[in-house]
This record gives sequence, C-alpha cells and structure tokens, in this order.
Amino acid sequence: MVSWSPFPFASGTRVSIRRLLPDGMATDTVGWVHVSDETHVVVTGKRGLETIELATIIAAKEVPPPPPTRERQ
Repeated sequence: MVSWSPFPFASGTRVSIRRLLPDGMATDTVGWVHVSDETHVVVTGKRGLETIELATIIAAKEVPPPPPTRERQ
C-alpha cells in the first residue's frame, strides 16, 4: 500500500481520493484540500467537509477544476 504521510497535495488543490471503507469496499471523494496533517486530510466536496484518515487512502491525484455550470433553459 502507498504511504500518504504527509499528504502530498497543498491546501486549495482539487483532488480525487480513493479510500477503503471498513467493509473492504472502496469509495471516491472529489473536492478541494482544506487542511492536512500527519494522519488526516480534510476535503471540501459535494458532501461538505470530509475528514479522511491517510491510512485508508489507496490512491489520490490532482484533478482539474469542475466545468462551469450550464444555464438551464
């Protein structure tokens, strides 16, 4: 498994993080890095602030900003 301590992306970077859940399944979070320390990263995404334990992360990468929202007609 990859070691993510410390988290390699700076505050304000938009990232995609894949992490393991306690049941062995994986889930993805996409959002902006709010803050990180030696054990956790806090990401602001669609679900609000999410605190993710670094030990559960199996992949992470920087992603571009979301496309602009389209006007509804």
